Amino acid sequence: MNDRRRRALAAVPAAGLVLAATACGGPPAPAGAALDLTPTTAAPAAGLDEVTWMLAKEPTSFDLDAESGTEQNAVLANVCERLMRVTPELGTEPHLASSAEWQGDDTVVFELDPDAAFRDGTPITADDVVWSMERHAAEGADESDEYANVEEITATGEHQVTVRMSQRDAVFVPAMAGNGGIVYDRRVIEADGDAYGTPQGSDACTGPYRLAEWRSGDRVVLERDPGYWDAGGAARTERVVFRWAEENAVVNTLTTGEADGAYLDTASAAVPLLRDDTVQVFQGPSTNVWSLITTERGGLADPRLRRALSLALERDGIARAAFGGMAEPWSAPLGPGGWGYETDRFQQAYDGLRGAPADPGEADLAEARDLVREAGAPDEPIVVASDGEPARTVIANAVVDAAGKIGLQARIATVPRQQFGSYYVDADLREEVDLFSDEYWISKNDPVGFYKNGASDAGVNFSGFADDGYDRLVKQAQSATDDAERAELAVELQDRWTEAMPWIPVVQTPTTLAMRSEITGAPASAAFMSYPWAADLGAGEESGR
Repeated sequence: MNDRRRRALAAVPAAGLVLAATACGGPPAPAGAALDLTPTTAAPAAGLDEVTWMLAKEPTSFDLDAESGTEQNAVLANVCERLMRVTPELGTEPHLASSAEWQGDDTVVFELDPDAAFRDGTPITADDVVWSMERHAAEGADESDEYANVEEITATGEHQVTVRMSQRDAVFVPAMAGNGGIVYDRRVIEADGDAYGTPQGSDACTGPYRLAEWRSGDRVVLERDPGYWDAGGAARTERVVFRWAEENAVVNTLTTGEADGAYLDTASAAVPLLRDDTVQVFQGPSTNVWSLITTERGGLADPRLRRALSLALERDGIARAAFGGMAEPWSAPLGPGGWGYETDRFQQAYDGLRGAPADPGEADLAEARDLVREAGAPDEPIVVASDGEPARTVIANAVVDAAGKIGLQARIATVPRQQFGSYYVDADLREEVDLFSDEYWISKNDPVGFYKNGASDAGVNFSGFADDGYDRLVKQAQSATDDAERAELAVELQDRWTEAMPWIPVVQTPTTLAMRSEITGAPASAAFMSYPWAADLGAGEESGR
C-alpha cells in the first residue's frame, strides 16, 4: 500500500510543552534544531555467528499480500527479494529485474536477471513474475493499489515481462522495490495452501536469508542461505534471531546485552540509551511526519484558519516534550526520506516553505491573528482528538495553547485508544472532531506518492479541499517519468498543499536504530522495511565477538 499509519506511542511522558533537561540526561537541544541524520552505519570488519534483534511485537503473518506491518516487513526484507531494490539512501535500483524501461506511454518492460534463482536453484522466469504480480494485484491484496493502472501483465520472453497500463504511472516502477515487487516461488505457496504465511508455512522467496523457524510466542529465526544466487549480496552473519517485547523492555534488553539491536518503534524510546556507552543510537531519513489531519466537521473549513493555527503551533516544544528531542519541527507532511530523486531540488523547495515555524515569534502570531480576523472565528470551539497516549496528549495541548494565543477557542475530545484509528474510516466519528493527530508515512520514496492525498477524490482528503488545478497536477506528476520534470510538478503540489494546508505538519520522526557498540553495518534509514539490512550486519573494528 502507498499510505500507512503507525500507532501512537511515546516513551517520554510529559503534560506540558517543555521537557526538563534531566529527562534527556543533558541540556535540551536549541529551539528548532535540525537532527543529524545518516542513512548508513560503518561497514563491518567481520561477520558474526548470531545476532539477536528486537521487534515491537510478534509478526501476525508472513504473507505480505495479506498483511504487511512493520514487524513483518523488517523480517521479510531479508528473505523476500523484489524486482527493484530500495537502497540505504532510499533511492531505487534494479535487482531481480536487471532493467525496467518504458516503451511508449502505456507499457513498461522488465528484463530479468538470468542468474536470479529460488532457494533450490531453480531459475526465476517471467512466468514466476507474472504469477506473483497477479497475486499482488488481486482484489483485497495489500499491494493491489500499486496495480490500479495495470491492464495486462504478460510473459513476453523467458526473462521478459511486459506490463500494459491504462495510463503512464511514474511511480509504478519504484513501487516494484516494495512488497508489490516481490517474486514468489509459486510451487511453495501452492504446496503450503492455507498454511502459507503462518508459523507452519514455508519460505517461498529468494534472498540472503531463509526463514528457518517461527516459534509462535517466542521467536523467529533466519539463517544465511548458502546457495543464495547473488554472491555480492550474501549475508555476513549466520543467524538472526528475532524476539519481541514492549518498547521499554526492548530498551532494557539492549542495555543488558540480551539483544544486539532494534529499529525502535518510537524515537523517544532512544533517550535513555543516549547515556549508555555500550549502545549506539543512529537516526536516518524516513518519510514519517506527525500531522494534524483536518476533518469535514467544519471548524477549520476555511484554509486561513488552518494556516493561522499552523503559524501559532509550538513545534519545538512538541518535539522535546513528546519525543525527547528525537523528532524535528517540520514544515511539510512528508519527511526527507520521501526525496528519493532530485534531492537537492526538494531540499531547496522545502527550505523555502513558510507558515510552519518551529518556535513562533510575535510576527508569526500577529499574522495568525490577522488571518483569524479575516476568516472569522467559528462559533464553536475547535475540537482536537486525543487518545491519552503521551504524544497525542502533548500535541492536543499544544493546539489548545496555540488557538488561545490567536483568538480561537479549542478543546480536547478523548476517545479510547483502540478507536483512534477509526477516524480514517468512520465519517460519523470524524464529525465529532476538527483535527486528529497521527504519524503518517508512505512506502515509496517519491513526494508524488504523498501529495496525491490532496486530490479532490483522495480517500484521506477529509477537509473538503478541492482544486481542479491541483487535481490536474497530480495526474501530470503521476505520468511524468522524467525525474526532473516530476520533481518540479511535485514542488508545485507541495506549494499548493502548503497554501491550503488540509493537514497541518507538526514534526518529522526519523528512523531510529539502536545497536550494541560492537555491532555495525545496518542502514539507519527507513530502507529496513524492504532492503535486506541484516545481510549487512557484522562485527565492528573493536568488537570482541
